[in-house]
Amino acid sequence: MMDLLLFWTPLLLVVVSALTGIVIFIAGERKARLRIILNLLAAVLKVLMVVLIGLLVLAGHTPEFRISLVPGLDLVLRADALSLLFATLSAVLWLVTTVYAIAYLERSPNRARFFGFFSLCVAATMGISLAGNLLTFFIFYELLTLTTWPLVVHTGTATAIRSGRTYLRYTLSGGVLFLIGLIWLYGITGPQDFIAGGTLAEHDLDHRLSLQIIFVLLAVGMGVKAAIYPLHRWLPEAMVAPAPVSALLHAVAVVKAGAFGLVRLVEDVYGPELVAGLGMDLPLLLAAAFTILYGSVQALRQVDLKKRLAFSTVSQVSYIVLGIAVGGPLATIGGIVHLVHQGLMKIILFFCAGIFGNLLGIKYIHQLDGVGRRMPWASACFTVGALGMIGLPPVAGFVSKWYLGAGAVAVGREWVVAVLVTSTVLNASYFLPVLKRIWLNPPPDQWPDEVQVSRIEIQALVGSAMVAALLALGVGLLAGHPLSPLSWATAIVTEYFP
Repeated sequence: MMDLLLFWTPLLLVVVSALTGIVIFIAGERKARLRIILNLLAAVLKVLMVVLIGLLVLAGHTPEFRISLVPGLDLVLRADALSLLFATLSAVLWLVTTVYAIAYLERSPNRARFFGFFSLCVAATMGISLAGNLLTFFIFYELLTLTTWPLVVHTGTATAIRSGRTYLRYTLSGGVLFLIGLIWLYGITGPQDFIAGGTLAEHDLDHRLSLQIIFVLLAVGMGVKAAIYPLHRWLPEAMVAPAPVSALLHAVAVVKAGAFGLVRLVEDVYGPELVAGLGMDLPLLLAAAFTILYGSVQALRQVDLKKRLAFSTVSQVSYIVLGIAVGGPLATIGGIVHLVHQGLMKIILFFCAGIFGNLLGIKYIHQLDGVGRRMPWASACFTVGALGMIGLPPVAGFVSKWYLGAGAVAVGREWVVAVLVTSTVLNASYFLPVLKRIWLNPPPDQWPDEVQVSRIEIQALVGSAMVAALLALGVGLLAGHPLSPLSWATAIVTEYFP
């Protein structure tokens, strides 16, 4: 019985969302109540299944589904500590986003199409989180591209279609480079499962140049979704999508999948020592550092609220890459824990941007004057997310930046601290004026395009933002708790730096 449970649970975690999406497509637009029930049940079931898998791992078991695609090439779904961290973040935030999206799209057309692809996107993300080797990761990584594209172009406008083409151009090109690197690597080493410390850590360096080129191919392929400069241009354009899509792109799915892939590449494929030995750590570090500063400067220049948040994501996701590129246990902890912290804080900001836009017609930053008096709870949530992005305690962002800075000093890369400080100043420069407008400026006589919605819709929208805000505060205040993301990341990193 236990063997069957360990074998099937990883697959079921992926399949439950895929089946939900298929049923929603079949049910169509007329089955609104069924669609809502299916979405919520699937989201709750996914959280419960993640909890079950977590309990199995804590008990010393390793849930793993493995099937041979062709001789010598296996599709592997395995639950380890790192995969569970990402899966837990995805499951929890997807439940919150599902509630938000149901309310946000209540009066919108084509909801069956939206939620069908929404569920398939969840399935692809869970496949990425549980992937046990690079081939499995690649399969779900490309499925994520195909399932998120319809969400990006959901509104069907000319701008949305154009943004969708840009999205496909970047992500599919990255996928081609990823595939080339994958085939080349397998040609040298053969198929390898992910192993803490790297499957190539003890590999013969006779293939040094090949391994360097392969690393670049894989890093660029993953760096597209992680929005590393200059591979980031698709992300601001994708902001034409509805707010729930923006939230999942930035907090849970696409950019996080790219960053998660880079963590796997450095820590579980090459290994930190081999990455440093091949001289690949410094180029990756410089790319991350430049992206952090570039994204912050570009965010400062934006007058569109969602685009400011988009460039903020370009900057913030590279903190994850910065941590693994700096090396050493402390910085790696900071990078991995930011995988969770950035997701929590960013989803708050996009939820609130969607509330302001959907209910008050607010699109531009200058239109936020006095919105704190009109929508105090949503504004308070936005404030929590903004202060967390700046890195002020006790919000989660402070914990990430502290470990990144301390880790850089510990390995003799003090200049990284200057990057973090400069980024923090820039973060404050583009968020504090927004907060001033929200809380201190007088409100307008009339909002741009105020919409009247039901009380339950407002409660669902604002309630989702409040849950995310409480989570962001909680993981910061309780960072020392044994079950906190920080403790979880620390346990993961002990496998990389025993």
